[in-house]
Amino acid sequence: MLNHPTLEKLKGLKLFGMVKGLEEQMASSLYKSLSFEERLGLLVDLESTERDDRRIQSRLKQATLRQSACLEDIHYSSKRGLDQSLIRSLADCNWVREGLNALITGATGVGKSWLACALGHQACLRGYKTKYYRASRLFEELELARGDGRYPKLMRAISRFNLIIIDDWGLSPLKEHERRDMLEILEDRYGNASTIIAGQMPVEHWHDVIGNPTFADAIMDRLVHQAYKIELDGDTMRRKKK
Repeated sequence: MLNHPTLEKLKGLKLFGMVKGLEEQMASSLYKSLSFEERLGLLVDLESTERDDRRIQSRLKQATLRQSACLEDIHYSSKRGLDQSLIRSLADCNWVREGLNALITGATGVGKSWLACALGHQACLRGYKTKYYRASRLFEELELARGDGRYPKLMRAISRFNLIIIDDWGLSPLKEHERRDMLEILEDRYGNASTIIAGQMPVEHWHDVIGNPTFADAIMDRLVHQAYKIELDGDTMRRKKK
């Protein structure tokens, strides 16, 4: 009975990990042999773990990843063109800390979006704020924001993510305002934050997708020179899943 007010105070302080731990200690005789310092240490460890888990879940929710994917589930095959050592090196997310990029290309269904989301998931686990966008939706959102006055606020929000994923890149040539938006996004992020681009079109054809040669040179300069390139090959993974 004496512990009930303590539990309520812990809940009021939002120390939910310690609440769970204290309830477990109260319900089990296994903890009676431990010293006060040992039992307190267990409570602190549980609270720390609980908070870490909540932060991870918050980052994953904010990321709005298109697919539930993680690097541990990658199927490596010589036909896919996936370098296992490269993926292992990307898993530590030092490239995100250094503000480098990743360009993922390949035919429809080979797993570009899945791999991009797996890298985004790993970044969330490592503590980096991440956001997933489909290219067409991103440009539509920016165009709407330009019309109703939210454009500067939205651009600032995008710039604050440690990692953004732009998927389905290059499905159609960029319009004038899309070229400008893309350059502004990359200019804000250059050397400070990372970008993953995933699309069917090979990198050497991106100048044609961007259109205007001046903008194309500027965009490519900010994307390609500090980027890991992953060119996926092989049969569609969607057919294999079916």
